Amino acid sequence: MNDESATFSVLIAEDEDLNFLFLDLLLRKVGNGLYAIHRAINGKEAVEYCDANKVDIVLMDLKMPVMDGFEATSIIKKSFPKLPIIVQTAYTGELDRQRAFECGCDEYMTKPIQKEDLVAVMKQFLPN
Repeated sequence: MNDESATFSVLIAEDEDLNFLFLDLLLRKVGNGLYAIHRAINGKEAVEYCDANKVDIVLMDLKMPVMDGFEATSIIKKSFPKLPIIVQTAYTGELDRQRAFECGCDEYMTKPIQKEDLVAVMKQFLPN
């Protein structure tokens, strides 16, 4: 399947190439063509992408250049309050977790992301 026939549009906001490639590969394997995957390398690009395109779910890193994931999440949620944003981050502190939820994230996952956990979380927010 190509991206035009995919069912769900997934935006991965991630500045680290290795982390993006891991998530991209994981979603392509478990999704079997279900996901059209797009990338933003910073929070500003994530906001701009969401403003210009239909997105079904966002996987948002918190630590990125130009604009971090906290600010990007807050801005996106103002325009698209029902758009699910799943934070995926190496930050494990309770204050970061709390701040992410205050900014509007819907779920918080710490790296390294496990396939089963990501699939379970995405199923919470995407229709079958």
